[in-house]
Amino acid sequence: MCYNRMLLLPDGKEAGRMNLERVIFGFFIVLALTLNFGFFVGDIDNPAHHGIVELFLVIVVNLIATGLKLGDRSQIGAVLLATSLVADLQLVAAAIVWTIAVHVTKTGLSPEVMASIVSLAGGALLANIVSVTTLVAETLMLRR
Repeated sequence: MCYNRMLLLPDGKEAGRMNLERVIFGFFIVLALTLNFGFFVGDIDNPAHHGIVELFLVIVVNLIATGLKLGDRSQIGAVLLATSLVADLQLVAAAIVWTIAVHVTKTGLSPEVMASIVSLAGGALLANIVSVTTLVAETLMLRR
């Protein structure tokens, strides 16, 4: 099974091979953004619109994306890692707020608590947007 496919230019010349590592890298960055967006969308204070399982998946995928960014030592790599760390911090903070509200203080997911959780996820969403935008800009700047 061949994972590296040749890209052909209009004149029939080879443009290069598709890098499976870059595909997986891009996949997890975009998946982190889309899952984060899915959790963020909905009434900000309505717990029915923001599920704990979705928040958990967002955190896991963001942590995987962060792990994939650790090996890149370029300036763009540093920016991508920084945005990922910001998203991770925001999402973990949202999970901590959720846990404290439900299991420690027993106040439950009041509209105020849910608004805080969704606002933190919104900060992570913004960091993920910056990450994807940076990745696309880097891709467009590459010369063949």
